[in-house]
Amino acid sequence: MTMAGDADTAATPAPAAAEGFQRVTAALAARGHPHAPRWLAVSARTSQEAADALGVAVGQIAKSVIFRRPADDTRPEAAVLVVTSGDRRVDERRVAAHTGPLARADAAFVKAWTGFSIGGVAPLAHARELVTLIDRELFRFDEIWAAAGHPNGVFRLSPPQLQALTGAPVHDVVQP
Repeated sequence: MTMAGDADTAATPAPAAAEGFQRVTAALAARGHPHAPRWLAVSARTSQEAADALGVAVGQIAKSVIFRRPADDTRPEAAVLVVTSGDRRVDERRVAAHTGPLARADAAFVKAWTGFSIGGVAPLAHARELVTLIDRELFRFDEIWAAAGHPNGVFRLSPPQLQALTGAPVHDVVQP
């Protein structure tokens, strides 16, 4: 089994994939984050794929789930990002209690708002400003891994570092 600190990585991403990964790398460096992103030799589009590639528990994968918040009389349309443990399912009703009504987001919406494709949505360095929530379940772990702008890119951090990097509030937003 590959250990978290020894994940197989390729030296650099292919040029076509580099833009999102480089944007996350630059954002982390600008914020003084101590762990540079890693480019994995295998795709990690799902929490299970990422956990397998890194040799960690599925719950240690900081899964990014995007919803669309439709415009209403008091709020403009927005993307809502929920970052939670890879072993949990987001409860849309719990999220909506903090953000207002939600709708499903398709791949084009995710790409337009985040600048990343599904399977590689990082918790920071988005194309547009998002409403972001962090689920409390991530705080079960000392070390977590998040996508770094591409399905082959990941970076290591702690839940408190995730909160500091994003400025997002922490709530209970997963299914019981």
